[in-house]
Amino acid sequence: MPDETDEQSIELLDLKRFAGMARRRRLHFLVPLFLGWLLVWVASWVITPRYKSSTLILVEQPSMPQGYVVPNISDDLQSRLQSMTEQILSRTRLLDIVGELHLYSGAKGELPDDVKVDRMRKDIGIELVRDQGKQDITAFRISYLARDPHLAQRVTAALTDLFISENLRVRQQESEGTTTFLEQQLQGARENLSEQEAKVQQFEAQHEGALPEQQASNLQILAGLQSQLQGEQDSLNTAKQQRVYLQAMLAQEQSSSSASGADSDASAQGDLATIDKQLDALHAELADLSSKYTDRYPDVQRVKDEIAKTEATRANIVASLKSRGSGSRRPSDAGTSESALTAKGQLQGQLQANQLEIANRESAIESLKARIDSYQGRLNLEPSAEQELAELTRGYDQSKANYDDLLKKRDESQMATSMEQMQQGERFTMLDPPTLPSKPYFPDPIKFCAIGLAVGLVLGLLVATIFEFMDDRLHSEKEIKSLLPIAVISEVPEVVSPLDEQNAKRKLILEWATTAFVVVTILAGSAFSVLHD
Repeated sequence: MPDETDEQSIELLDLKRFAGMARRRRLHFLVPLFLGWLLVWVASWVITPRYKSSTLILVEQPSMPQGYVVPNISDDLQSRLQSMTEQILSRTRLLDIVGELHLYSGAKGELPDDVKVDRMRKDIGIELVRDQGKQDITAFRISYLARDPHLAQRVTAALTDLFISENLRVRQQESEGTTTFLEQQLQGARENLSEQEAKVQQFEAQHEGALPEQQASNLQILAGLQSQLQGEQDSLNTAKQQRVYLQAMLAQEQSSSSASGADSDASAQGDLATIDKQLDALHAELADLSSKYTDRYPDVQRVKDEIAKTEATRANIVASLKSRGSGSRRPSDAGTSESALTAKGQLQGQLQANQLEIANRESAIESLKARIDSYQGRLNLEPSAEQELAELTRGYDQSKANYDDLLKKRDESQMATSMEQMQQGERFTMLDPPTLPSKPYFPDPIKFCAIGLAVGLVLGLLVATIFEFMDDRLHSEKEIKSLLPIAVISEVPEVVSPLDEQNAKRKLILEWATTAFVVVTILAGSAFSVLHD
């Protein structure tokens, strides 16, 4: 409790001290306060006014849905705005506007171009407007400060036209550049695809018949050739057997020409039995082949020809036996000799035909073997050809996929370029024309009143504090006790004369009058600024 009481006493003494200082330094505070406010307030009416014209430009999204036409330019609006701002605020563009509207030309003479450009850049303001939710740029505001409100409006309109036209130009240029780049890439991809296609075609031409997709047909043809080879070999064996038989028949006919008729008949009957067995074997072979193949199959036709020849031989033998039988009833040497010559000639003709058939069969077998070797070689080359073709095809497929992708992108880019040329893409739209300012943007009298009041307060406090510290008089009992080494027993009250009382009253009246004047003047000046604004 004693500590809290002491702290409260100290606070009360400090408050009394400040209250006494404020009472003593009223004039030192009021006069600087008024002078500071008055200086700033007068400056608000003396400074040359500047007018601000502004307009809001809306960023409209493409009218065509992106699902139908995909834009082919960058969707970073902030980067494009920054780039356009740098181009529009370039020295050349700004000097064109300065020369056209005669900006920054005063009575002091013509300013350098660099100074004009710097001053114009400071007077131009660009403010982005973002969506509160997604923080996307939805619009931006362009403003310009000038001493003439109409001039500020004209400059703002010129800057707005520059931004709108520059946006269209930049978007069309970027879109056309993207399309041109894709066309160049597509041309290179087309040439690469043609080279890959030519390589594949050349490889297929060089390996005709040994390609992987021809393996099944090669196997089928090879199987057919092997079957034909087997049939030709069987036919060759049969023809060779027939040759042996004919040679034996011819030798028998020659040896039996001088033998008796009875012996000849017995030999002919034995040959007839052999031919009957051969016919049975040929008919059995024909039945087997007919169950597997059609009548146009080569082996079927061959067996039929052999059957016909064998039947003709049998008919000759039967005719010979009949002629010999009739000759035995009427013996005649001349008839027997003539019949033997006829049979011998037939056997020799059959033997020559048989030898020709054997030669044809052997030639056919050699041809079939050569074709079989050829197709077998193709099948042996197919694994390596398949690997090489797979590598070529892989490169071709990659080139084809790249070409198709670039072709699709090129077509989409051309559609996007057409959309930009028709001004159906993202564009800038001026919501309202540049405003014609009716009052100055700078200086603002109300703001200057507040600033002047703040300046006056700071200046008054500073002056009052300085005078208080420079005053070496003692104004309180606490200050006296702090200077004396011993305790104060009693105090002598101040003796005031009538003249001192009059002076004190006059001073008090002056202070209150000064206070009233300062307050009324500040209020009146502020009210005048508000009404004028």
